Amino acid sequence: MCGLNPFVFFFFLMVAAAAVSADVAILRTDYYQKTCPDFNKIVREAVTAKQVQQPTTAAGTLRLFFHDCFLEGCDGSVLIATNSFNKAERDDDLNDSLPGDAFDIVTRIKTALELACPGVVSCADILAQATRDLVTMVGGPYFDVKLGRKDGLESKAHKVRGNVPMANQTVHDIHGMFKKNGFSLREMVALSGAHTIGFSHCKEFSDRLYGSKADREINPKFATALKELCKNHTVDDTIAAFNDVMTPGKFDNMYFKNLKRGLGLLASDHILIKDNSTRPFVDLYATDEKAFFEDFARAMEKLGTVGVKGDAEGEVRRRCDHFNNLNV
Repeated sequence: MCGLNPFVFFFFLMVAAAAVSADVAILRTDYYQKTCPDFNKIVREAVTAKQVQQPTTAAGTLRLFFHDCFLEGCDGSVLIATNSFNKAERDDDLNDSLPGDAFDIVTRIKTALELACPGVVSCADILAQATRDLVTMVGGPYFDVKLGRKDGLESKAHKVRGNVPMANQTVHDIHGMFKKNGFSLREMVALSGAHTIGFSHCKEFSDRLYGSKADREINPKFATALKELCKNHTVDDTIAAFNDVMTPGKFDNMYFKNLKRGLGLLASDHILIKDNSTRPFVDLYATDEKAFFEDFARAMEKLGTVGVKGDAEGEVRRRCDHFNNLNV
């Protein structure tokens, strides 16, 4: 540095900083304060109307957000529709039960925002903000949503498997996916508490109910009710059960209380109470809802920063289900 003019050095620093900021998304809660001042209001009004109309929207949107962030980061890639050039993430078998209401609320918000401030707000940010607003609407904790994500330029169905947890996996395997995205075991259990709302289709847990390999650890009365509910699931694959049979529409800690009673719906739920490494967190959250809410809120803030895209590796889509370059 000896002999370098300090003004020249400062100039180089500014150029370097500008280059970095173009490549890396710098997220802020007030990102749209000047460019789209009604952003918060538009999102809040849209999710309120949709949730009242369709009460499963909150759970579906939360699940959609998780599936988006765990593959290629929180970049709206799960929103892309398949076309003749590309089979997109949402059409992989593991994503075929992602609910239409979750896609619909993003589309509604995007339409309203394009009228108010065209070409400004990314679909990835819409999904993140809508998820938070919906979680709080159904009783969940408030958490900050930092904004400024750009929409990704890739969505490949073949990349889904191995990046999204499956109901029949072990704690070790599931935590492996969380760990590579920066989450601890405790954070994994806290995020699993999202199953306090929503539902799962019978095909995701039917192997726990029937035949010689039926899970004998399910609460017997619960198992009987599920068998009756799912008896025609091979004919009608839309049949589903609530993840939390006690308070299915309320975001609370009942999911963890249910696990201790043999009322976990999915094998991946039940295993959290069986595994010695995760049981202490289940016990904690079952007895202390405040601890669950605090951990869930922090984990959601962290989830929203996974793999975010900056200007150099993303765009603001005109439509959430299509790349701006339709040939991609």
